[in-house]
Amino acid sequence: MDAGQARDFAERYTAAWCSDDPAQVARHYAPDGSLTLNDGTPAVGSEEITAAAKAFMDAFPDLTVLFDDLREGPRGWEYHWTLDGTHAQTRNHVRVSGYELWDLGAAVIQSSRGYYDQDEYDRQVSAGSDAG
Repeated sequence: MDAGQARDFAERYTAAWCSDDPAQVARHYAPDGSLTLNDGTPAVGSEEITAAAKAFMDAFPDLTVLFDDLREGPRGWEYHWTLDGTHAQTRNHVRVSGYELWDLGAAVIQSSRGYYDQDEYDRQVSAGSDAG
């Protein structure tokens, strides 16, 4: 995938996260693709990736994911994003940035390893962000 194709893919992936349809997120992965967050247990396959996306969409009914940057590096494509939304349980505004390291196959994600500051995320869920 060249840089232009990867950028188009990242824009579609971002739109899927903002769609309120977790299956749209999963459609960006290979059938045996995986999504891992902060070195946790990987979500493998469409059903588990859909469930992982649904958990974020349920936690943030007004979820917006912003596409911050896309960089090609020696370990794959780095998709940089910002999550913005109101946490359903606490009603606190959360705005946290992170990135996913993608291993891309033929127009799909083979594996994505995502990272964000879990402590800051937890703090904002409990107390809100300063950017709300």
